[in-house]
Amino acid sequence: MHPSFAHLTVAAALVLGGQNAALAVDASPPGGWQQALEDAVLPAIGEVLREPIVEYTVLAQNVRHAYLEQADIDELDANWRAEREQDEQPLISATLANPTSSYLTRVQAHSLGLYTEIFIMDDKGLNVGQSNISSDFWQGDEAKFQETFGVGTGTVFIDEPEFRDDIGVWVVQVNATVDLDGAAIGAATFEVNLTELSRRRAALAAEG
Repeated sequence: MHPSFAHLTVAAALVLGGQNAALAVDASPPGGWQQALEDAVLPAIGEVLREPIVEYTVLAQNVRHAYLEQADIDELDANWRAEREQDEQPLISATLANPTSSYLTRVQAHSLGLYTEIFIMDDKGLNVGQSNISSDFWQGDEAKFQETFGVGTGTVFIDEPEFRDDIGVWVVQVNATVDLDGAAIGAATFEVNLTELSRRRAALAAEG
């Protein structure tokens, strides 16, 4: 386990039932994906989350949102969901234009298909920055936030792999705390393309 992460939780139940078993290649995620994540992906995610721009913008939003009540959070989330269907998108535009979103967009682009989505949350589970438009603005009621920030500093929660029919690959969400000076200040989600990760692993093995 990468030393940056004190707690690692894997919630991966590899259940073949319910998947399209007729297509054997899609019946289950690529073999060895957990070890591949630990060896190559978790250290890279740790580096991304230690970037000063991430720490600065999470802290700034924590201060800005310090006095939000649940009703305020619900309103922001509702506004985000409504804006996804509208031409005018002030909240979405402001979030996507901030420095952390710009940085995460570059990280995703430079990953060359390894990451399909990245977003970072503040200490209330509200998005701080993201690489593309998420379905909602508040993640505080979901495991990605509760099983990381809710647990404490140095926590990683790996969700159950899923097959994405829209792009034809297996993905898994890797969730981790954003830490600063020994404390969790936020959380992050990286959706990792397991099909691409497996391809790279096979290519390295062939070269070796």
